[in-house]
Amino acid sequence: MILAGIRPVAGVDGTVPAVNDPRHWSAHLPDGAPGGFDLPRPGTLVGAWTAALSVESDRHLLWGPVDGGPHRWVSRGEFLDRTGRLAGRLAGAGLMAGERVLLSGPSTVDLAVAHVACLRLGLVVVPTNGSYRDAELAHVISDCAPRAALVDHDGWADLLSGLDPDLLVTSVIDPFPDGLVDGLSDGLPAGLMDGSRPDDPAIIGYTSGTTGRPKGAVLTQVNLLAGAQSVLVAWRWTEADRLVLCLPLFHMHGLGVGLHGTLLAGASAVLQPGFAPDGVLDALDEHDATMFFGVPTMYHRLAEHDRVDRLGGLRLCVAGSAPLAADLHGRLADRAGVSVLERYGMTETVMLVSNPFDGDRRPGAVGIPLPGVDVRLADGSEGEGGPAGPVGEILVRGPNVFAGYWDRPDATAEAFVDDPDGGVPWFRTGDLGAVDNDGYLSIVGRAKELIISGGFNVYPREVDDALGLHPAVAEVAVAGVASPEWGEEVVAWIVVADGYDCPEADELRAFAREHLASYKLPRRVVAVDALPRNALGKVTRHELRLPD
Repeated sequence: MILAGIRPVAGVDGTVPAVNDPRHWSAHLPDGAPGGFDLPRPGTLVGAWTAALSVESDRHLLWGPVDGGPHRWVSRGEFLDRTGRLAGRLAGAGLMAGERVLLSGPSTVDLAVAHVACLRLGLVVVPTNGSYRDAELAHVISDCAPRAALVDHDGWADLLSGLDPDLLVTSVIDPFPDGLVDGLSDGLPAGLMDGSRPDDPAIIGYTSGTTGRPKGAVLTQVNLLAGAQSVLVAWRWTEADRLVLCLPLFHMHGLGVGLHGTLLAGASAVLQPGFAPDGVLDALDEHDATMFFGVPTMYHRLAEHDRVDRLGGLRLCVAGSAPLAADLHGRLADRAGVSVLERYGMTETVMLVSNPFDGDRRPGAVGIPLPGVDVRLADGSEGEGGPAGPVGEILVRGPNVFAGYWDRPDATAEAFVDDPDGGVPWFRTGDLGAVDNDGYLSIVGRAKELIISGGFNVYPREVDDALGLHPAVAEVAVAGVASPEWGEEVVAWIVVADGYDCPEADELRAFAREHLASYKLPRRVVAVDALPRNALGKVTRHELRLPD
């Protein structure tokens, strides 16, 4: 299956974009490699996994808690056997292909087995954040109507049963012990497992969104396969790699990249239930790791650790899910000798763009479209552009792009724009991007977070970066607040660095004037103890509030 390259695309208003295009995804391919991008046969995630893991069955695959007990290695063969037996148990409990299963728990081998077993049976997994409360869980259950829930959180069994008495609720560890059917307890007969087709739904991932209730993005087998395969190619990921994975398995970064990529490559991973700097650094040494994936808040804490130089011994460190500050990128390079590779993705698309493995990894840029992914900017900019060039909404397409939102045809239609040549429609990411002269893409903000002050566009990420250079600023996020004079005015919420007083607005304006046009400078400053963030550390600007 060879994918086409970029074709011209209309902007959201139907016009041809007048902004720069990112460099073509073929820039990620190794020297001398063919120009196409092939997906492994049979074009499904479960089929490709089974093929990758069916050889060298004794080879180590996953390290972590097993059966609710101590940590140990699980081999490829044991993993396939466990997932096959659990798929039989799920079938014995009456679950059928296409039905939804809510899945949530700490990152353990048991959770990985449950996830893969569901997919091998053709069930649709709904990965769910373990920090969700009653109202959030009630929304997920009412929206996608799961048939069953496999969970490993105290109190969740009673909570979920109370929300839906018909929901089959069981533990991730030893699910449905009394729900077996004769002949199925040891697995499924050949032909009843791994039979999904490329376009069959595999996951419903709920988006965090900035407004309204989360929507369920339906990702198919081929979407997930393409997303994992693209980073395998771009990052030179092979079975020789060993990943320390402390990212949660309810999020696309940990699940769709970390776990799915490990299984597809036939590599190995050390699963950790959460992030602790000492735990990560110890695991790098104890297990001869070659890779680490993290979010910027993790790298910030690692950069201050006296053993941060251990990161410099890894083949690859990847950052994502939130912007990695250029200053932090530089500190990691100075202290650890590591050039962190930043990438860009989202729930609806798995991975989209990455800095190159072999080329220049640019601080502040997310890089070049990944293999198989087409990216364009819609002509949405007005007036002055962003720091890297003219700004427009990022439009994408490729086999990684989701099928649509669950039971939301209106939202699905709004999320895509037609191709003027009658080709595959383009997904509107809602992110605003700019492309520099070398074809590198930078994210400058969300379209709904765009501040329009005095008729000029202000892109929050650009202002964040400039204000973050002030020594008194530990963390900062700006947002627009209604103003009778300006329409909106820029307000900066600041976490003050230790040993400093919060700078006044005039001081910050004077400091940042060297970097920003006057209309982008903050008119008010609000000191806060912490910025509001989602589970993976991304600032949620819509939750910023002025003091009463």
